[in-house]
Amino acid sequence: MKQGLYLYCVRAKTNSKFSAEGIDRGQVFTVFFRDLEAVVSNVSLKEFSSKEIQNKAQENLKWVKEKAQIHEQVIEEAMEFQFSPFPAEKNPFKNKRLKEAIPMKFGAIFNSEEKIKEMLKTYYLKFKENLRNLSGKQEWSVKAYLNRQTFSNEVKRVSPVVLEKEKEIALLPEGTAYFMQKQIDDAVLREADRALENYIDSFFRNLKECAVAGTKGKILEKELTGKSLPMILNAIFLISEEKLKDFAREINKLNKEYKSKGFNFEYSGPWPPYNFIKWQIH
Repeated sequence: MKQGLYLYCVRAKTNSKFSAEGIDRGQVFTVFFRDLEAVVSNVSLKEFSSKEIQNKAQENLKWVKEKAQIHEQVIEEAMEFQFSPFPAEKNPFKNKRLKEAIPMKFGAIFNSEEKIKEMLKTYYLKFKENLRNLSGKQEWSVKAYLNRQTFSNEVKRVSPVVLEKEKEIALLPEGTAYFMQKQIDDAVLREADRALENYIDSFFRNLKECAVAGTKGKILEKELTGKSLPMILNAIFLISEEKLKDFAREINKLNKEYKSKGFNFEYSGPWPPYNFIKWQIH
């Protein structure tokens, strides 16, 4: 059966050995070019062809999930993680001095070691630039959830627009006031949407001040988060290691300050820095 190489990540040359099994249960090893090394393992080109991976993604999600977990475990070992990224509450900042690595997306396959070396040579300067940018930094995620009923009640309590409409309705006859109540309900919805957008922008800006860079990810549905509350912010930050405690303090501050308004914040990390690689192999 014809073999190829599955690429996990690229990092500075170390010559270190791996304990993790590869994605096809083979040994993980490295391929060198100058002072860079590609972390790889052997795979069956039949099972891991682009077409076969696409088919599995549609027909066998369990297979994809299992292989993706192995993919992440190898990258974590390459970055010399001491603790799993989640949950952050147990060991939030024990992964100190992580080794910089450029993680590859799931399914990067090469035909031979020569092709890997050719890739390292072609993109050598790009790899070096990205590794420099990641030095001494970690990727962390922050997810915010909202109890919408609690938030709407708070908006109704403090919004000048809503309070003014309630005053107007209080002066109307009882029958008319009943039908005008819908105006208050609509006003609460509009004010809540406007206020929520402002809050989200403010949260993101405040957290980004603790970070080197930040970006917003896709809002995930409850089926994916497993949470009873809807997600309203999915943010990812690249943080200097010396700023990690400041970052955690800011999140704890947000939780204390905004819990009564219905907000809940969770953070996890560090993660392989997929979101802050300025370039990907095509």
